[in-house]
Amino acid sequence: MPRKKKPKTVLVTGVSSQWGQWLAAKLSAQPGLRLIGIDTAPPPETIEGLDFVQADIRNPLLAEFLELEAVDTVCHLDFIERYRRSEPVFEHNVIGTMKLLGACAQAGVRKVVFKSSTRVYGASPRNPAFLTEARPIRGARRYGYNRDLVEIESFFNGFQRQHPDMVLTILRFPNIVGPRANTPFTRFLSDPKAPVLLGFDPMMQVIHEEDVVRALLHAVRGDYPGAYNVAAEGILPLLKIMGIAGKIPIPLVHLLPYWAVNLGTPLSRHLPIEPDYLRYRWVADLQRMKEIMEFTPEYTAEEALREFAGERRARRYMPEKSPLAYDEERLRDTIERRRRMRAASKRRAPQGA
Repeated sequence: MPRKKKPKTVLVTGVSSQWGQWLAAKLSAQPGLRLIGIDTAPPPETIEGLDFVQADIRNPLLAEFLELEAVDTVCHLDFIERYRRSEPVFEHNVIGTMKLLGACAQAGVRKVVFKSSTRVYGASPRNPAFLTEARPIRGARRYGYNRDLVEIESFFNGFQRQHPDMVLTILRFPNIVGPRANTPFTRFLSDPKAPVLLGFDPMMQVIHEEDVVRALLHAVRGDYPGAYNVAAEGILPLLKIMGIAGKIPIPLVHLLPYWAVNLGTPLSRHLPIEPDYLRYRWVADLQRMKEIMEFTPEYTAEEALREFAGERRARRYMPEKSPLAYDEERLRDTIERRRRMRAASKRRAPQGA
């Protein structure tokens, strides 16, 4: 009788965060995986099959725990996305990641997957039409979450040179939207006052929250060393995005938002995104996503934005439990999306299969 194959152990940090919960729910349904989640507080809802451990990733005993549990893959989602610069948050995000990677190396963890952002490239008038993963990371550092991501990715690069046998995967996502996601861009689009910079209408990318989770799952299941830009099909100007979201832009002289952010005036509360990213282009190239990861987001940019906007409208005007079920546009998007995914699957299927 053949020996039963031992399940691969996957550990998710920040399992109680929105991304940690959503990914853990997907991973728990995967055959051949054993799932552990770490966070400083338990998830708000029970996740079937999750072995939860209440701990901080900076705990000095983490390496011993990873080795004891024979963890193969760590998906690092323990990141506080706060726009105000804060040394305690920096300590958690950056120093915590450094200690986590050190523990992984000490314990013999084979792979680490990290959720990052295309904001690490920075928004600049000197940017090319499409930013490849080889582009140096020069993201603006006025906001805490940008500074922390740039620092973390810089550390990842040096760590990879010291540990060439470890698979380190960084997924860089653009603006994330969706009916449930709480992100800087959804907060920007949900604000009654949505300021823009007078005379500027940069091209932007988005991705649906479900495709973010699908991409993370894809990276956990396969081995894709290096960094990958992951975004939906379609590039849209900011003003069109705001139109789809039902927002009326409030144009400001471009010096005013910078002044507000630097001085911390009340206007800065309406700018969860650094002004540079509302002014200049920061569009990522997706060739590695398509050709190496072989990953295709299900939602186009417009579909993702329409679903976000539809959910926001439904919350205001339709108290029913599932108002989007009656949305004709949403069902049409679903039909088109499934047609594309099935066509893509057929193209990838081996000949004669």
